[in-house]
Amino acid sequence: MKITITVGNTHEEYDTGTVLLKVAEDFQTDYRYPIVLGKVDGKLTELFRTLNADAEVEFLTTGDKIGNQTIIRSMNMLFVAACSRAGTEDKPVRAILHFSIRSGLFYTVEGCEADDAFVEKVECIMRDMIARKCRITKTSVPTNKAVEKFAAMNMHDKEKLFRTRLHSSVNIYDLDGYEDYNYGYMTYDTSLLGNFTLHRYQGGVVMMIPSASHPDTVHEFIEDEKIFVTQLMGEKWAEKQRIDCVGDLNEHVINGNSRQVVLISEALQEGRIAQIAAKIRHRDGVKFVMIAGPSSSGKTTFSQRLCTQLSALGFIPHCIGVDNYFIPRALVPYDEYGQKDYESLRAVDVEAFNTDMTRLLNEQEIELPTYDFITGNRVYNGEKLSLGKEEILVIEGIHCLNDDLSRALPDESKFKIYVSALTQVNIDEHNRIPTTDGRLLRRIVRDHRTRGYTASNTLSMWDSVRRGEESYIFPFQETADEIFNSAMPYELALLKLYAQPLLFQVAQDDPQYYEAHRLLKFLDYFIPIPPDDVPKNSILREFIGGGCFHL
Repeated sequence: MKITITVGNTHEEYDTGTVLLKVAEDFQTDYRYPIVLGKVDGKLTELFRTLNADAEVEFLTTGDKIGNQTIIRSMNMLFVAACSRAGTEDKPVRAILHFSIRSGLFYTVEGCEADDAFVEKVECIMRDMIARKCRITKTSVPTNKAVEKFAAMNMHDKEKLFRTRLHSSVNIYDLDGYEDYNYGYMTYDTSLLGNFTLHRYQGGVVMMIPSASHPDTVHEFIEDEKIFVTQLMGEKWAEKQRIDCVGDLNEHVINGNSRQVVLISEALQEGRIAQIAAKIRHRDGVKFVMIAGPSSSGKTTFSQRLCTQLSALGFIPHCIGVDNYFIPRALVPYDEYGQKDYESLRAVDVEAFNTDMTRLLNEQEIELPTYDFITGNRVYNGEKLSLGKEEILVIEGIHCLNDDLSRALPDESKFKIYVSALTQVNIDEHNRIPTTDGRLLRRIVRDHRTRGYTASNTLSMWDSVRRGEESYIFPFQETADEIFNSAMPYELALLKLYAQPLLFQVAQDDPQYYEAHRLLKFLDYFIPIPPDDVPKNSILREFIGGGCFHL
């Protein structure tokens, strides 16, 4: 029996039961990059799905965001499986995924030393499995059976995770005999997973992987030591509360310990802000604290809390935003996509900024501008400022780490801080929570509360925001004097209460539906934490509201 498959304007007949991979192979020449997933009648699906009725099919490639995520997820399973195979029954080896490092993933290994010989052995196993085009298969099992299975496999992080799972079944993937749970879709086999490099680093292994913007390229491994140390610090904060994964956090909530988790998390963060303030106090000549970071990192609240700590140390701090030095909206340059590039340094009146900051450094008075976002022009309302001996300026803006912004100011007058929300808790040992997901959920909640945006509105802008971060923020993060992690181990359980209803509003015919659906599936892992115990000065109040600062 024949069925008709429609791809674009092309209609082709296939036998009933044809695997989607066969259709993908027939249409591959129409696509620049390898096909990874399909949409069958609008529903995202893996290539091992069989087709039993007429259908409209679209394909996603390694150059698409979802396709790239699928490649990364599958490469992660390949690496973990290879590490497992590198061990023996007497000396088992287990890889643990911690966090991303630029375009790479950082792992530690239990059961052996991650030396050159081990890394070489693992790569050989991976290359062999790629050459053999090992299949990745999926089996759905009842949730209670999955819990038993993971317990028997000593995957206790997954055992705890699925104890609170309301779904009746769990998908378990098999790669050449290695079984694991993976959060999201996987490739048909290992044939597309050969684009990687492995590097020893800080007692573990970094696997460098391609990005959606450069799916054919594996970037050079760059040692971002400051970010790495900050991420390790975040993990230690979580470990102090016995939270290694989402299952641990859920157990705290179940056992009535969520208040303690909130209070300890906030105390650790306040201590870190006090530590940074003390370093500013002990450095001679600092008059400008320059704060930058990607979207929804909580820079504004951090600036206010830092001012409080600086005041406690005898400073008289003043906060300003670089946004107030924007050039008139009509003069903002366009980016390569034909859109106004508000993220570019060219959107800032750098000359006016440097003139004013130089005058302040010379103890002269200036009139502070304010940017009117309604008219798109800079205005002056008579607000004057000068800096006395104990006065200090706290400046927030995405370009604050870029010395081209403050080129007229001597280095000794600047103390640079990078703020980012670096996720501390993963779903389990092999499924990480991307830092960008945490920030995106923060922004969805804040945009709705402060601007009336829908989740779809925020999701549609996110790729543009991320491009700006890649160009104007991340290249300068290692130049910071201090890096502050604004993430909290408990925050996704809190944000779930606010983000979930907004994401459910994204309709199935909306272009942002698949991203909204992915985030909903992700939030489903968390037992929610109410906001009652979140302090009014918490960085998370910048997003959920109810804070004590004027933002």
